Amino acid sequence: MALTLEQKKAVVAEVSDVASKALAAVAAEYRGLTVGQLTNLRVMARKENVYVRVVKNTLARRAFEGTDFACMNEGLVGPLLLVFSQDDPGSAGRVIKDFAKTLKTFEVKMVAVGGQVYDGADIDRLAKLPTLDQARAMLMGVMKAPIEKFVRTLNEPHAKLVRTIAAVRDQKQAA
Repeated sequence: MALTLEQKKAVVAEVSDVASKALAAVAAEYRGLTVGQLTNLRVMARKENVYVRVVKNTLARRAFEGTDFACMNEGLVGPLLLVFSQDDPGSAGRVIKDFAKTLKTFEVKMVAVGGQVYDGADIDRLAKLPTLDQARAMLMGVMKAPIEKFVRTLNEPHAKLVRTIAAVRDQKQAA
């Protein structure tokens, strides 16, 4: 069933709004998937706060105007499923990678992050990006490492003295 002009405008506005707030996008060919499989993908995506939408390529091009995902316009060919990460850049990659493990016909066409478009084979790199909490933990670990080393260095002369006294005590007790 063909969309009316008003419906097309609504689709473009919705996708444009999501794309303007999204951190990363994945375009995958959904040819050969059943309705049940697409429903499973949407359920997985909803759990990770990932937006999934099948949009006509011409409407997607219009929706991407003025966003970081305008770089994807040339690759919008064929039946594509658009997946947008809302919270962290790697969430769309993780959802698509997990979904594609079970299906041989599902093919990732392109990945876009930060205004750059990458080949579909780079989905692994996107999926391995840390979540916000993981990135914060890594940053805190890097920030506190020099302080920990400094404290250990300051503590070492005292610990060495205690070990030496304990060794002398043990030696006298053994004699």
